[in-house]
Amino acid sequence: MPRTTRTALLLALGLAAWAAAYSAIHPLSEWLSFTVLGLARGSHLGEAVAFFLYDTPKVLLLLTLIVFAVGIVRSFFTAERTRAILAGKRESVGNVLAALLGIVTPFCSCSAVPLFIGFVEVGIPLGVTLSFLISAPMVNEVALVLLFGLFGWKVAALYLATGLTIAIVAGFVLGRLKLERFVEPWVYESMQAEATFEAERLGFTGRVDKGLEAVREIVGKVWPWVLAGIAVGAGIHGYVPEGVLAAFMGKSAWWSVPLAVLIGVPMYSNAAGIIPVVEALLGKGAALGTVLAFMMSVIALSLPEMIILRKVLRPRLIATFVGVVAAGIMLVGWLFNSIL
Repeated sequence: MPRTTRTALLLALGLAAWAAAYSAIHPLSEWLSFTVLGLARGSHLGEAVAFFLYDTPKVLLLLTLIVFAVGIVRSFFTAERTRAILAGKRESVGNVLAALLGIVTPFCSCSAVPLFIGFVEVGIPLGVTLSFLISAPMVNEVALVLLFGLFGWKVAALYLATGLTIAIVAGFVLGRLKLERFVEPWVYESMQAEATFEAERLGFTGRVDKGLEAVREIVGKVWPWVLAGIAVGAGIHGYVPEGVLAAFMGKSAWWSVPLAVLIGVPMYSNAAGIIPVVEALLGKGAALGTVLAFMMSVIALSLPEMIILRKVLRPRLIATFVGVVAAGIMLVGWLFNSIL
């Protein structure tokens, strides 16, 4: 049997097994929680354990499928090709392209930084590189598809539209401020004359292999974060009274949005780890705008990313970057709290 045919058959069998496992999660988690473990429905412990046993396989299965698909998509967008696409574009066009490319390129904020350095080195405008740096972690495809799977297309579409808008507008504004003098000199000294890349020529089997490789690398790396996020979400779901979160993170408290951003910035997590917490917060009455602001600040403005950026950017530029992006996130939070 040809290798391509064998790969296609194995892929079809794998997708069928994934669908069967996903459909069995809910009844299996209910049976384990309330029959095998004998926990009482409606009790704090029972609800927390049921949440954990339901969300853990659900999020991991979604994550595996999404990362596999994204790994195949990324096989068309190497770092060198991305740089070649952005090089030579007008700044406004470049901001839009950079934000869109950020969706399908690096996975977390820390892994985006090396690419950011490469963009600056080949002469791509600073504002365009910052649009990419904001979009890559914040509007990542994993968050988008998980939000779609857990909350529906409206929330996913809101997240996509607002995240891209923040990345494009913030990058454009930062570009207008002419802050290039706050980039460390060694970055410009090592600028290359032009970007070169070799297109990766892969067939169907090669791209499937890339998808599997992405699953091994990414899911293998983030699963502890996912379990930690689900454990925090389970605690909120089972033990935090609804009235408490509604009072602190509800629409009536205008200060809840900036507070959520202040809490989120020093934290570090990836989208897969923070979304179970988001799910629990929304379930307990927190306002959507406030929760989106919290999630965006956690994954777009993490402390480790700022520390790595310090190697290439001076403190004033980092502070301006954080300030502009945080202001955009707060505007998004207030906007959604006022219209939804």
